[in-house]
Amino acid sequence: MNGLMTRDTQVPIKRYYFNVEEFRQMGEAGIIAPGHRVELINGEIIEKSPINSLHAGTVKNLNRLLSRLLGEDAILSVQDTVELNQHSEPEPDLAILRYRKDLYTQAHPKPEDVFLIIEVADSTLEKDQKIKLPLYAATGIEEVWIINLQDNQVEVSTEPSDLGYRNCHIYRKGDAISNHLIGELAVSDVLIAEE
Repeated sequence: MNGLMTRDTQVPIKRYYFNVEEFRQMGEAGIIAPGHRVELINGEIIEKSPINSLHAGTVKNLNRLLSRLLGEDAILSVQDTVELNQHSEPEPDLAILRYRKDLYTQAHPKPEDVFLIIEVADSTLEKDQKIKLPLYAATGIEEVWIINLQDNQVEVSTEPSDLGYRNCHIYRKGDAISNHLIGELAVSDVLIAEE
């Protein structure tokens, strides 16, 4: 080894955290290019994964199913912004929102406007389970479904707290999920991919 000693050195990495207003200003100023798929999570700008055809088809299927089942008291939002707090503005795959006459043209929905969030997860499974789910719980989102395409199951979380969801249940094909807004939904109708 030539007698040279090497030493691991750690270079401090500076991270910049943003609030919702700064994030929106970056979009308006063109710093974040139009169509660039990013979301603000805990003050960090996170690039969203590309959507593959299974993910896209599952979102379309859920959009079709839920649009038929929802009444006039709710709005189905598809891949739109939800402002969770001052530092987080994710774009869940689907959100069922309280009906508002302005259809949220005056302001993005906040946690108190959300009945249910649905995330379709394939390559994003770990991020959805370990980052987004605890964030949804901490901000009081009452119910979250993760459509887990890797394991072919639906993970339903309810009873939010600062420490996460107190109640989590896994549904597989042959099961049905009950929800006070949409009634009963067969998992086989949600998971459309052939095994």
